[in-house]
Amino acid sequence: MQYPFWELTTLGGGFFIALIAVFHVFVAHFAVGGGFFLPVFERMAYKKESPALLEYVKRHTKFFLLVTMVFGGMTGVGIWFTISVLAPAATSTLIHTFVFGWAAEWVCFLAEIAALLIYHYRFDKMSRRDHLVVGWLYFIFAWLSLLLINGIIGFMLTPGGWIEGGGFWVGFFNPSFWPSLFFRTFMAAMIAGLFGFITAHRIDDAKAREAVYRACVWWTTIPLLLAVLCGWWYLTVLPPEALQRMALKASRITSLYAMIPFFAAATFVAGAVMIVRLPRSARIALSCALLVLGFCFLGSFEFLREAARKPFLIHNYMYSTQFRDGDAARYAETGILASAKWVADKAVTEGNRLAVGEQLYQMQCAPCHSINGPMNDIMPLTEKYPIIGMDAKISGMGKLQKMMPPFVGNRAERLALASYIVDGLHGGKPGNIPFAGRDLPVDVPHFDKDKDDYVLLAWNNLGMHCISDCYADWVLLPPANDIFAQLVKRGDKPRVITEGVKLNYFVEPGFEKPANVCSFWKHAKSLFGAQPVDNVGLAGNGLTGELKMHADHKWFEAALIPVKPYPASGGYNPYPIFTIQARDAETNRILAETRTVAPTATEMGCKNCHGGPWLVDDLAGISPQTGRDVLKSHDRLSNTMLVEAARNNSPRLCQSCHPDPVLGAEGKPGLLNLPAAIHGFHANFLSGRGSEACAYCHPNRPDGPTKCLRGTHATAEIGCVRCHGYLEDHALSLLRHEDEAGKAGAKPLMANLTPRMGESVEAINPRLPWMQEPDCATCHVKYGVRPDKKTSVAFNAWTKDGSGLYRFTPDKLHSVACIACHNSPHANYPTVNKYGKNRDNLGPMQYQGNPRSIGADNNCSVCHTREVTRNAHHLGLPAKHE
Repeated sequence: MQYPFWELTTLGGGFFIALIAVFHVFVAHFAVGGGFFLPVFERMAYKKESPALLEYVKRHTKFFLLVTMVFGGMTGVGIWFTISVLAPAATSTLIHTFVFGWAAEWVCFLAEIAALLIYHYRFDKMSRRDHLVVGWLYFIFAWLSLLLINGIIGFMLTPGGWIEGGGFWVGFFNPSFWPSLFFRTFMAAMIAGLFGFITAHRIDDAKAREAVYRACVWWTTIPLLLAVLCGWWYLTVLPPEALQRMALKASRITSLYAMIPFFAAATFVAGAVMIVRLPRSARIALSCALLVLGFCFLGSFEFLREAARKPFLIHNYMYSTQFRDGDAARYAETGILASAKWVADKAVTEGNRLAVGEQLYQMQCAPCHSINGPMNDIMPLTEKYPIIGMDAKISGMGKLQKMMPPFVGNRAERLALASYIVDGLHGGKPGNIPFAGRDLPVDVPHFDKDKDDYVLLAWNNLGMHCISDCYADWVLLPPANDIFAQLVKRGDKPRVITEGVKLNYFVEPGFEKPANVCSFWKHAKSLFGAQPVDNVGLAGNGLTGELKMHADHKWFEAALIPVKPYPASGGYNPYPIFTIQARDAETNRILAETRTVAPTATEMGCKNCHGGPWLVDDLAGISPQTGRDVLKSHDRLSNTMLVEAARNNSPRLCQSCHPDPVLGAEGKPGLLNLPAAIHGFHANFLSGRGSEACAYCHPNRPDGPTKCLRGTHATAEIGCVRCHGYLEDHALSLLRHEDEAGKAGAKPLMANLTPRMGESVEAINPRLPWMQEPDCATCHVKYGVRPDKKTSVAFNAWTKDGSGLYRFTPDKLHSVACIACHNSPHANYPTVNKYGKNRDNLGPMQYQGNPRSIGADNNCSVCHTREVTRNAHHLGLPAKHE
C-alpha cells in the first residue's frame, strides 16, 4: 500500500464520490447538450424574428453559465479532490496512461470557458453571425471534452486490449467507447431539453413560451429514444462477468437495472405530455418532475455502470481496494502490513489484533463500506457472523461472489480484520460452549461363552447420521438411521444364521417418543412421499420394530429409523442405544441379545456462518434464524425462491433438486449432486485450513457435544485429511466427477481451488460420493502389520463402486461383515465416546470384556468353540488397492 488512506466511518463507502459525481455528471451532460441548445434556439429566434425568444436565449445563457461553469466547475474540482484521496492508485494510473487525453481535455475545457464567457457577455454586442460562430465553437469544444472523458471513463469498465499491453489508443478506443459516446451525446441533448422546460416558464410572451415548450418536447423525447437504443448497444459490449452480476439477485444492481426502463418510460411520457396546452402551473410542476426523472434516469445508469465494474476500479486490473489483480496471491504468505507504508503496526500480535484489524478495515473495506452510514453500511451485512464465519467470508471474497475483491494479506491479518469487525464493531459474539462430556450409564448385555450358543453382532453403518432438525423450511437429511445385525451360531465351524429366526429392536427408555417433534418431520416425510405419522420413518420403521433380511447380504437391516438425539427428559444425546434381540421364529425364544448405538447428530455448524443460536441447550440444532438465512443466501446466489416457498408452507428437500446417491435421489438434470455442491461451494470459503474446516460444519469439534470421529483413528490422531484430503482436495474429487459428467456448475466452483494433496487438479481422481470412498486396503496392506500413522494416506484411492465399500463388505469365506467386528466408519473399535467410556463399545465389551475389535487379542472363542490356528476372516483380501 504505497498511498495513505483516508480514515472514514459513517461517510465511507464512496459517499463523497457518489454525492459529488451524481450531480456533476448530470450538469456535465447539460454543459454539452446546452451548448447545442443555445445556438439552435438563437438561430430559431432570428428566423422567427422573435425578440421574446431571443431574450429567452439570453436569459437561458446566464442560467446555463451559472449552472455549468460555476456549479459544474466546483463539483468537477470536488471529484478530482475526492478521487485523489479515496482512490489515489487508480487516479495515478488514469493520469499516467492518458496524459495526452487529459491535456487535450483541459485545452478543450479552457476553450469552453472562453467561448461561453464571450457568448454570454457579448450577446448583444457582436454580429449575429459571429455570435453564432462562438456558440457553435463552444459546443464543439464541449462535445470534444465529452469524447475525451468518455474514452477514459469507458476504459475503466472495458479496458480491452490495454490489459495485454496495448497503449493509449487501445485503451482510449475501448469496446464501450462508441456506444457510450452516442448514449451520452443523446443524453446531453435530452437534458438540455429538460432544462429548457425549466427556464421557459419565465417567458412572458405566450406564443414564444409555447414555441419553446413544443421544441423542448422534441428535444426530450427523440434523444431519449435514441439514448435507450444506444444503452442497449452499450450492454452488448460489457464484459460477460459484468452482465452476469446484473443477472444475480444482488439487491442494489437488480433494483437499478429495473429502475432504468421505468425512469426512461416515465420521462418519455411526461415529456410528451408537455406538448399539451396545460395550465402554466401544471406545466411548471410537470417540468420539475421531468427534471427529477431525467436525473434519476441518468443517475441509475451511472450507478449501474459503477456497480457493473465492481469489484474493480479498472476492470481486471485494479480492485476498489487499490490492490492490483494478483496481489492477493503475492501477499498470501508474507502479509501486507510489512510492506504497507501508512500503517503503524507491521505485524499482528495478540495485543494489537483489533488495532491492526481497524487499519486493515480502512485499507480494504472502507473504500466500499461505511459504518452505520448511508452508503453500503457494513453493520447489517456482518451482524450475523461470529469470528469463524467472518473469517470464512473474508477468505472467500472475490472467488464465487465477484462483487467483492479478494482479501490481500496472510491468515493472521485476515483473522485480525475478522476480529475487528466482529469484536470491535459489533461488540463480539458468544462462541460455542465447550462440552466436557457426560458419563451416562450403560448396561452391557450378559454373555456366557461356555453356555450361549449364539453371538448377535449389531452396528450402525455410517458412524454418524447428521440431520437437519426441527426446521420446516428445508430438509438436508431427515432422521433416518440404519441398524444392521448378524446372528452367528457358535461352534467348531461357526455359521451365519439367515433363516428360522426373527430379529427385533427397540430404543432405550426416554427416546420412545423424541422431544421437540414438530412439523419438520411431517414435511420431510411428505417430501419423500410417505405418510406423515409420528415416529414412523420413511421405510415404515418406527423406534420399535423388526429387522428384515437384506436382499444381497447375509445380514438383517432396519432402515431409516426416525431416531433423534433428544431424550424426553430434555437435553442433547447423539448416541441413543438400541437393543436388538434374535428370537426363534417358531418358539419366540430369545436366542441372543445385544445393544448398539444409533449415532444421530444435529450439531451441524450452519450457525458458524449463517448466524443465529443453537436450537437446543446452546449445543446443537439448527434454529429458525439460521435456517432462514441459509435459504436467503441460496436465493441470492442461485436465483431461487426458497424463502417464498417456505413462507407458503412448501419446504424443499435439498435432494428434490440436487441428486444424491445416499438417498437414491435423481434430482434435476444438470445440477451438481448435493455433496459436490455443498463441499465445492464451501471449500471456496474455507481454503487453507486443516481438519478444523470439516468440524465447522460436521459434528466433530474437539470441544463439541458430539465428536463423531471417535474411533481408533481419532485415538491415533489420524484426522479427516489423511483419508478425505483437505477440504479443497475433497471438493475437487467430487467436482471432477460432476465435471466429467458435463455439469456446468462444476467448473466455477473448481476455478479457485488449488489442490494440496496432488500436483494438479487432473491428478485428483474423480469419485461419486457415498459410493466411492477411501479404501481401507490402501493403508492396511497386510493383516497384522500396523500402518505407519505418520505417513499412511488413503486419499485419492477410492473403492470402485458401492460393492467395495467397507460398510458393505463381508469376508470372503464366511460372509461376516467387516463392520460387524470393527464397527462403523469414524467409530472403529475401540472408541472414546463423550457420553460414556464404553457407550460405543457395547459389542466387544459384551463378548470379550475389552473394547477392541471383536476377536482381537486372540478372542476367537467369541464365535469359535475350538482353538483357531489361522486368520480365516482376512483371507482373500487384496494386498493393496487396485
